[in-house]
Amino acid sequence: MQHLRNKEAKQYSLVILVIAVVMTIISFLLNIWAGLMVMITVLLLCFVFQVFTLRRYKNIKNLSEYLRRVSSGDYSMDIRDNTEGELSILKNEIYKMTLMLIEYNELLQYDKVLLSNQMAEISHQLKTPLTSMMMMVDLLQDEKLPADKRYEFTNLVNSQLERIDWLVASLLKMSKLDAGVVKMKKDVISATRLIESVLQPFLIPMEIKHITYAREVNNLEIVCDEMWTREALINILKNCIEHTPEGGHISLSVKDNALYSEIIISDNGTGIRKKDLPHIFTRFYRGQNASSDSVGIGLAMSYSIIKKQQGDIQVKSEFGKGSSFVIRLYKSVI
Repeated sequence: MQHLRNKEAKQYSLVILVIAVVMTIISFLLNIWAGLMVMITVLLLCFVFQVFTLRRYKNIKNLSEYLRRVSSGDYSMDIRDNTEGELSILKNEIYKMTLMLIEYNELLQYDKVLLSNQMAEISHQLKTPLTSMMMMVDLLQDEKLPADKRYEFTNLVNSQLERIDWLVASLLKMSKLDAGVVKMKKDVISATRLIESVLQPFLIPMEIKHITYAREVNNLEIVCDEMWTREALINILKNCIEHTPEGGHISLSVKDNALYSEIIISDNGTGIRKKDLPHIFTRFYRGQNASSDSVGIGLAMSYSIIKKQQGDIQVKSEFGKGSSFVIRLYKSVI
């Protein structure tokens, strides 16, 4: 019997055997018929004990085999048991843990693919300005290069360096959001102050493109993380300005109700194609009408920031007629 190799089973069997022998001897000393009855009873009890022990040993052996297969990556075996008993409860709990491991493993595989794709995209985005800079540096080494060309190439190198700096900074921010190390605050801030700080960096670019703007704030207050929410709104506004032609118009408004504060940023620019709308917040996604300098990070970052605050962000757009971004920051978790 293989189960007797188990130390615990062997000890129990030995103890029962000793007790059975002692009881049988005592019974025979008292009465031969009593001794026979006791002996038969003891033999039956020993048989029943061995049967139940063997059954339990097989169940434990099956559990061990199941865990061995799970550890090797085979999740096909199902050990769920609907009968009552401690062993059945243990089987069901182990099966639940297996399902969690399957889900965790699938998530890890997804993260690996996502990381690989992101690294490829980052490498591509960095390679383009670096290649351009290397070419211009080679040209700048020419002593016969005219002064005006030298000035032009130097400015181009500087603009590419600024692009790399922005890209690296944006990727670092995205990494912080993905890693979950960013703890969003719940501060009560002035909506006017928030919108003014978002508009400030774009006043000159909008003036150059002759883009007018209007804001409707109504002295409201918003509950949010001011720094990160500003970052999200800046990225959205930047996208609107890039896709609004000269002489266009942009509007920013803040509304409030019992459930949430709503920020709406709208433009009358080129709009977004219908097939691009479902992917507009996907990282590194570039629509058909995206600018040549677009990386596809800004809107994805805005989406992550708003979602981290249990908020919601939607875009409504009609190609050729403009876009409208609607951000809702809820006052309590829903």
